Amino acid sequence: MILTIAAAVFVFGMLVLVHEFGHFITAKMTGMRVDEFAIGFGPKLISRKRGETIYSLRAIPLGGFNDIAGMDADNNTAGERGFCEKPVMSRMIVILAGAGFNFLLPIVLFFVIYATFGAAKPATEPILGGVIAGMSAEKAGLQEGDKILSVDGQPVATWIEFTDKLKNVQAGEDILLAYERNGVTAEVTVEPTFDEHEKRVLVGVQSSIVYEPKSIPESFTLAIEHTKDITVYMLDSIARLFREPEQTENLAGPIGIVQMSGQVAERGFIPLLNFAALLSINLGIVNLLPVPVLDGGHFVNLFIEAVRGKPLGSKAVAYTQRVGIALLLMLMLFATKNDIMRVFFK
Repeated sequence: MILTIAAAVFVFGMLVLVHEFGHFITAKMTGMRVDEFAIGFGPKLISRKRGETIYSLRAIPLGGFNDIAGMDADNNTAGERGFCEKPVMSRMIVILAGAGFNFLLPIVLFFVIYATFGAAKPATEPILGGVIAGMSAEKAGLQEGDKILSVDGQPVATWIEFTDKLKNVQAGEDILLAYERNGVTAEVTVEPTFDEHEKRVLVGVQSSIVYEPKSIPESFTLAIEHTKDITVYMLDSIARLFREPEQTENLAGPIGIVQMSGQVAERGFIPLLNFAALLSINLGIVNLLPVPVLDGGHFVNLFIEAVRGKPLGSKAVAYTQRVGIALLLMLMLFATKNDIMRVFFK
């Protein structure tokens, strides 16, 4: 439990810090007055004022905010330094910077991983790097680190040979696996199951991972490519939510993310950094959705202002924000329902 909480605070804290720093630094660079830079919500735990800005750490580590003067044009106390008084382009930059920094963070994290530890790739040996909880391999007693020796009496020397033999197995058809653990050889019977999503039979095992050293230039290139590939995959996943409504069952909320943080942290610091990078990309994409109250919604309002030459009326903005809040609350409730069902009823 302590590891789960610590991992969740670390991941959420890093993502929020990076996101809000993006807004903060661009607001400062464009001459806006920032009254407070806060990590978390609720009561202040630590608060220090430097110059004109208060820097605070608050009790609930699930978000953060920048109090930029003049966000509300009717209550602008900063004059020409107020958000509302700056050119539309400057305001667009500040609004997009939070998500932009969320896309920069995974590039930095992946670069550090590649440059320090190398690029992960599946090991060639048939050694189990992970056994998925609740699936047939785990139920049969297989564990991480077990080396598969044969499938139904047929020897295997590589992971590819092992998976190739599994491809010919039918769902419900028992297979006999010989394996080695701590120098002791044993056999176990496993019954594969058919996975509707993968469209193939699975036993619930993953290959072990080895790290291939990379140079600094290679690490930088790989970090950018990996971030791009994940972003494209996540955009496709969001599109599938609209094409295939049943995919919404996979949505996770704060409870699910906290649980996953703990599970990933148990595998080590590198997997936790990878997980943080994935969440950062996800946060960046979600914040750019054209939903009122999200950064993407604010950007749409600014784009409309740029086209029509004047901002939307306060009533129109207030109405769209109420709609946006309602949509986000419904999405949060649905994701929380998924979390509860996944954590407590499966």
